Amino acid sequence: MSRIFWDTNLFVYLVEQKGPLSRRVEAVRRRMIVRGDGLFTSALTLGELLVKPVTGGNRDLARRYEQLVLSGATVLPFDLRAAPHFAEIRRDRSIRAPDAIQLACAAAAGTDLFITNDRRLRRKQVRGIEFIQSLDEAAI
Repeated sequence: MSRIFWDTNLFVYLVEQKGPLSRRVEAVRRRMIVRGDGLFTSALTLGELLVKPVTGGNRDLARRYEQLVLSGATVLPFDLRAAPHFAEIRRDRSIRAPDAIQLACAAAAGTDLFITNDRRLRRKQVRGIEFIQSLDEAAI
């Protein structure tokens, strides 16, 4: 059983049906379930997911995102355990603050794999995360 953190964009692909990206996320999720892997994300993910529906007044989409995240994932807080990881990650100025928060939450939880579709983050080295991979590279 692995602890796998999903960045925000994977949830978008799953809910909003973005063609090949959605099918890839669905395949990854099915394999995770078969293997008994744990799905993790952060409270920031839910906040980011809700921006579009709140801005557009789409309560149905907001509920779908909330239900998906809250029923299927362990939601990690950005807390005192994550703060030192954040500071360490932000030493690399190529990593933006929201991405550093995501990585810090994953690192504080000791995740095995961080999956994102942000190619700037792939293969970064972060203490507390075994591997960071892009969605197309994720071999689970």
